[in-house]
Amino acid sequence: MRTTRTMRAESLRRIAVLAGHNALLRRRDPAHFVSYLVMPMVLMLIFKGMLGEATQAVTGLLVMFSVLSMADVATATLTERVWHTWERLRATRARIPEIMIGKALPVFAVLVIQQAALLVYGVLAVGMRPAGPIWPLALAVVAWCFALLGVGTAIAGVVRSQGELSTLCNIAALSVSALGGALVPYALMPAWAQAVAPASPGYWATTMLQAAVEGDLAGTAGPAAVLIGLGLAAGAFAWWRFGKGWDRTGML
Repeated sequence: MRTTRTMRAESLRRIAVLAGHNALLRRRDPAHFVSYLVMPMVLMLIFKGMLGEATQAVTGLLVMFSVLSMADVATATLTERVWHTWERLRATRARIPEIMIGKALPVFAVLVIQQAALLVYGVLAVGMRPAGPIWPLALAVVAWCFALLGVGTAIAGVVRSQGELSTLCNIAALSVSALGGALVPYALMPAWAQAVAPASPGYWATTMLQAAVEGDLAGTAGPAAVLIGLGLAAGAFAWWRFGKGWDRTGML
């Protein structure tokens, strides 16, 4: 009889194989990563000149382009349906949680690298000056990446094509950023927008990142908890959705 340790080792081995395969796919197609890294860098300099505030420019555009990066998160699973290989993957010994983790790890690493690079660029080139230790910023990045990972994976369970995915992510990026105070400071937004802003994940992400830059631990931890909760809820929905599977007419 197999022991619990043996079963755990086999599970980790399956996750490692899936993660390695998906990391290879990410390396072979880095176009989105490069574009979502270069474009905000250019716009940060422009927004800094317009707003006169480096922190707003850096954190706002980081939030906007990281929401666009949800397309990469969803693509990690959607491609299995596009290539009609999802049922083959499900026929292996890998269970739904193992598949989700194996696909999530490389994308999570890409999101962390993207946001860390933009923050470093914000300090070196845009003039953002963190006031406290670095670890609140690290917490903020991890929490926001986790939320993006959960929501992006959930989106992969409901869209049917790359066209639907691109449309949804583009609309979400603009809406989440605008209503969340990422593009315009919250204090300058109209009253109706301020009232609905807390419903936007971008509001919590922008608030959290700006608090982290200021070294405000309490201001970082509260929004981080909200975003982690969002990521867990979205991940639970994705788990349920993937467990149901897709029929042929529900694919492409």
